[in-house]
Amino acid sequence: MRLTLEETTDPHVYDDAVRNLPITSALQGWGYGEARRVLGQVPVRYLIRQDGRTVGAVQLIRKRLIPGFSTLYAPRGPALESLDLLPHLAPAFKKVVRPTDALLKIEPPAPLDASADDSYDALPASYGPFTRAGTEQPEHTIIADLTRSEDQMLKNLSSMARRNVRTAEKLGVVAGRDDDFEAFWEIFTATNERAKLGAFPRAYYETMLREGNAHGGEAYIVLSRYQGKALAGGFFIAMGKGTYYLFGGSVRDDRVGEDGAPFKDSKAPDAFYWHAMLDAKRRGYELFDFWGIPRVLDESKHSYGVFKMKLKFSEQRVWYPAYDLNLNPAAPAIVKALRWRKTQNNLRKRGSADDVL
Repeated sequence: MRLTLEETTDPHVYDDAVRNLPITSALQGWGYGEARRVLGQVPVRYLIRQDGRTVGAVQLIRKRLIPGFSTLYAPRGPALESLDLLPHLAPAFKKVVRPTDALLKIEPPAPLDASADDSYDALPASYGPFTRAGTEQPEHTIIADLTRSEDQMLKNLSSMARRNVRTAEKLGVVAGRDDDFEAFWEIFTATNERAKLGAFPRAYYETMLREGNAHGGEAYIVLSRYQGKALAGGFFIAMGKGTYYLFGGSVRDDRVGEDGAPFKDSKAPDAFYWHAMLDAKRRGYELFDFWGIPRVLDESKHSYGVFKMKLKFSEQRVWYPAYDLNLNPAAPAIVKALRWRKTQNNLRKRGSADDVL
């Protein structure tokens, strides 16, 4: 099987291919790559061709490490017609890489069941010359099937989630798509500071919101408001049949009424999740990715609370493993150096060497 990579600089042609492939992700969309450009990384887009036919598309993010070395990364990609193509992509990649590219990381956007105790060991060890490696995006996540009826979706929530959704409704909580970026940013920043998570520059998210809507995908914000105040929300990107909840959080409602009593707990975060799912379903999306849960559960960490919250809305846990292709003999040393740098960043930001998820 002979595959070739054909570079394209036409965002509409590229996003049209990504959107219509059966194995795909919004992180392969043009807009996501433009956001990474804000960080000093350079996206390059290719159509994957076989016998004159487009059978895939890939967005490679080139990240400069030190003078003389860079890495290539396909965030939740490549988008493909079939996973059977993966082992045959290595020769095509090697024809377009630069001499300074030492390593190529891919993250095939085909979720694998993680419900069994031995599911991690059952993940494919390789796809031809691509070998299992650490991911950049969250490897372990929760997804929800939006093809079911709304009544069935509600029944599949945990009893606590159903109760909280009804409480929010009775209190008049309003949740849905919202163009108030400032309200999202306030919630997101407060959550990151509280959990010591860190964040990219604001321009990264603004660029993703603008460019994610420009060429064939969607980028949008969902907020949950109680008596006008936004208390929970998130940032989504969507393409093809899936939508992905990338960033968000919630804040406490510290307001008091005229009688001096604190406002009731409005269950705004539960309303946010539920109405985000309904919004996605009603717009034709079939997969809702809650984006990241810890592989190893630790009740003392912020990530455990995030996991428990998401689990109330779906129990379908999946893996998105990554695979590396070494392009230079220095690649193993570079992988170790990147892991060391990530550890140091974790220690500096959160006082722990562990990753967030």
